[in-house]
Amino acid sequence: MDESYTSLPTSHLLGSVPAVIKDEKSTLNYEVPEANLQIFPPNNGGGGGGGRGYQTLGSTAEGFEQQPANGWKGMFNILSYTQYFDVDTDVVVNRLMSSLHPIAGDFFRKIDANPDLYGLIWISTTLVFVLASFGNCATYLIEKRTDNTTSWSFDVSYMNVAAGSVYGYAIVVPLAFYFLLQYLGSKPSLVQFWCLWGYSFFVFVLASFLLLIPVEILRWIIIILAGAASACFVAFNLKSHVEERPDLSLTVVAAFLLQMALAIFIKVWFFP
Repeated sequence: MDESYTSLPTSHLLGSVPAVIKDEKSTLNYEVPEANLQIFPPNNGGGGGGGRGYQTLGSTAEGFEQQPANGWKGMFNILSYTQYFDVDTDVVVNRLMSSLHPIAGDFFRKIDANPDLYGLIWISTTLVFVLASFGNCATYLIEKRTDNTTSWSFDVSYMNVAAGSVYGYAIVVPLAFYFLLQYLGSKPSLVQFWCLWGYSFFVFVLASFLLLIPVEILRWIIIILAGAASACFVAFNLKSHVEERPDLSLTVVAAFLLQMALAIFIKVWFFP
């Protein structure tokens, strides 16, 4: 074959492939830009020109979750109290059992990370219904022993007195000790105090079942033991809170006496 044919240019022919030319300068270092997602529609502030336009997802100006307000404004925000009900059954049972060990004095240590208001509300509410119902039953049983013709009647005033006394005591007494200790230079926690006094009512719920026994002397023994257990639970834990201040020991004595006074009030009014 004639070698002159091989020197003809072939780049114009159909199906021909041009030679690859290496050019280091033509290599481009292309970087992919970061994606910047935006929230749609933009917050234009109602068209007044004062809006911030499109907001990125990472914007700190406006998040997806609204944080509870701090300070005094947080007292009127429901979201501020949700953390105090974030407890499971095991935690509640453990704290109920702790209230039955009155001289341990370690309740504040157990609830330090997560004090709850569950005990304050539900134990107090349970005690209200237990006192109102069992108080009527106990009164009926005592009257039935002396007069067989006595008929059953539910005294609604028991419910009113139980609600007023239990709720009032559970809210006002811890609040009073909180402001008193704060005034005296201590640094108490109101939620922890409410939690402490709320769980201190649990022993009264258990004692109410035994107070149905229609024997007066036995009733007094039961209520005194229950009152002493509740009073020691509050006093020993309050003592552990103020043990670095010997001058505050009178507040511990006052808390003990108030719990005993509550126990006597329960016996005299609801189980006469």
